[in-house]
Amino acid sequence: MTHATLAHSADDPLVIGALHLPDLSVNRDLTLSQLEDFALTNAGAFIAGGMRRIMLQDQTRQSGPAVPETIALTAAIGRSLKRAFPQMSLGIIVQAHDAEAPLAIARASGADFVRLKVFVGAAMTFEGARDPLAVRAVTYRHHLRAGDIAIMADVFDRTSRPLIDVEPADAAVAAQKYGADALVLTGSSFADSVARVAAARQAGVTRPILIGGSVDQGNIVQALAAADGAIVSTSLMSRQGGLSARWDRDLIARLMDTLRERAPA
Repeated sequence: MTHATLAHSADDPLVIGALHLPDLSVNRDLTLSQLEDFALTNAGAFIAGGMRRIMLQDQTRQSGPAVPETIALTAAIGRSLKRAFPQMSLGIIVQAHDAEAPLAIARASGADFVRLKVFVGAAMTFEGARDPLAVRAVTYRHHLRAGDIAIMADVFDRTSRPLIDVEPADAAVAAQKYGADALVLTGSSFADSVARVAAARQAGVTRPILIGGSVDQGNIVQALAAADGAIVSTSLMSRQGGLSARWDRDLIARLMDTLRERAPA
């Protein structure tokens, strides 16, 4: 059964815009007010462009679990977003390798889902080795009595390499078994992502699958023909830096219009 948060249709496609906060480890002078303005401005662009699902992504690089400042700031910003855009479905992801922090932030801010980058199977990333978060995350969600918060789990994406000898499709089945409500599959290219989705389905995955990278206006229809949904960000940016409107409303609107116009009746 699909988690209620992940329900979608031709008129309400499962497309999530990733809104990245500045890396606070190198931007410590930014105030909460500045960060809220940044998030509200860019979330407004996503909403105006016709995308109602947004994932707030803290990008503060930390070697261990999320620090209290990250949790407090992200929760405060998430709460501001939910108040400003009550129709929005909000997700949370943190750069730190942490099973509990995203769920705590989601619970405090009223967010609807979290994304965990290493859910099953240990992996080596550019930042070091990462252990699987599945057991801790599902246990903590139960502790919070927050079963309404969906867990999206990445399975060996292109930024990591598995430290165990297992095929990505088998790892996807394991992620489903260990409690993921949806899977995020991201290969080395768009074609590889599509192939991973097909392999996971053939292996027995029945939960929603999203393609997690390299999706744009040119391939969004193909992406949602292969998978249940997609996460989009870079292709919708107008500028790459600064506290400004980094995501372009018109680019977002064109992507969503392309999807709706070409979707089968």
